[in-house]
Amino acid sequence: MTPEQIWAAAGPAERRLAGLALNPAAPVDVLLRLLADGSDAVRMVLCRDRVLPGPVVDAAVAHPDRDTRSFFARNPYVDPEQRARLVDDPEWFVRAHLASEPRAADVCRPRPLPDRTVVRIIETYEDEWRGGLGRQISPGLRRAMATHPSPAVRRMGAHSWASLAPGVRDALLTDPDQGVRDAAADSRRRYEQLRDPDAVREDLPAHHCHARTHLLMYGALAPDVIAEAWDESPWLIAANASTPAKTVALLAAHPDAEVRARVAERSDLGPAERRALAVDPDPAVRLAVSVHPAWSEAERAAIDYEVPQEEWYGHLPVYDPEALPGPEQTRDLALSAHPLLRRRAACVPTLPAGLVARLADDTDLGVRVLLGQNHPDAPAALLLRCFLEYTGRDRWHLTGHGNFPRTGLARFADDDDPAVRRLALLDAGMPADTADRLTRDPDPQVRADAARHPRLPQDRIAALLDDPELAHRAAANPALPLATMDRLVATAGRERSGPVP
Repeated sequence: MTPEQIWAAAGPAERRLAGLALNPAAPVDVLLRLLADGSDAVRMVLCRDRVLPGPVVDAAVAHPDRDTRSFFARNPYVDPEQRARLVDDPEWFVRAHLASEPRAADVCRPRPLPDRTVVRIIETYEDEWRGGLGRQISPGLRRAMATHPSPAVRRMGAHSWASLAPGVRDALLTDPDQGVRDAAADSRRRYEQLRDPDAVREDLPAHHCHARTHLLMYGALAPDVIAEAWDESPWLIAANASTPAKTVALLAAHPDAEVRARVAERSDLGPAERRALAVDPDPAVRLAVSVHPAWSEAERAAIDYEVPQEEWYGHLPVYDPEALPGPEQTRDLALSAHPLLRRRAACVPTLPAGLVARLADDTDLGVRVLLGQNHPDAPAALLLRCFLEYTGRDRWHLTGHGNFPRTGLARFADDDDPAVRRLALLDAGMPADTADRLTRDPDPQVRADAARHPRLPQDRIAALLDDPELAHRAAANPALPLATMDRLVATAGRERSGPVP
């Protein structure tokens, strides 16, 4: 069953024990008993949704049930070294989940698996399982793949042909391993094919599909292909680097503003086209051309552009040092008067401390949120401010940052925004009566967090253990007495529903 189905099938007693499995104060012996005797729902929560003591990790890795081990393989909270112990698990189901990036609402980005583990996965797993490694590959290993001692890793590195240096390409083409040579030759063929107008024409599908879109955007286009695409897909050829300058000039005056905006993003845009697009009647076009690298700061400032606030600001997808701007370019971006350029600088996780401090006080919300999401040293005051001001997707991820404040938050307990009231419950010093009141909050997530608050009075915790909605949250409360924990475990075998006697 899926995790959602497992939880839906769990009865009240099982959910209560699942809450106990999350309790940070639960002693090792209680956790081991839950792991040994608990239901699927209990073992799922225990192994997947928390940090675990060493003896419990040992027991989870060695557990005879494959689903239990697979839950641990998906745990984003434990040290990746612990998850890596499952790399040679006998069940493909477990190995597939280890190779997939673990996710959680309060985890900004997964920590990479050890390099040796990723290498082992690449060497021994099926291709479809390796595709989920994503951000679990460290930047250093990703950078060294094409020259790695392992042929399997070099084969994977050969797929990044466009970013490889000429000497590295030559080495891959003459590699002692036939598989590496084949992968390199295939990557070179695909790379060169995109630069051959005749090959692009031959491979271009007649119907609309991803392959046709890819070739029209990135392939070398012959004049007849451009003419054919002019009416159906002008925004694609507007972004194509092979589109001739004369055609680009015509596209810069295209009646469709989306096409002109695509042209405005071209790095090879001529001065005449740039000047025309800088006074375009459409604000999206002016904004697109305003970040062109050819402008000086003074010229950029003369453009009438307006930067909108987005509904969502995403994390840096994959941290690859070679894909990031260099130190000088990063500094120029951070010091620019243009918010979109400063947003690019804010995404650089290696941004120097002085520029971090500068952008933490930036006037643009996007700059501040992107800095908070992507920089490991984002200051606490910035993270809290971002949470209070930003209401988009992944907002709660900010609370998972190591620098997010955990004190002084109780003052938000009466805020109109339920997410901010929930924020108040991160404060371990919240008054007991406030925590009690929030267990009756109109928002279900606030009630759930309040039921786990360590300052919640004992009588309220006891009452919530019989509450159908909040029993499993109350069982996760670290203030739960050890005697009650023992009673919950002891009675589990006799009771699968109803209140604890």
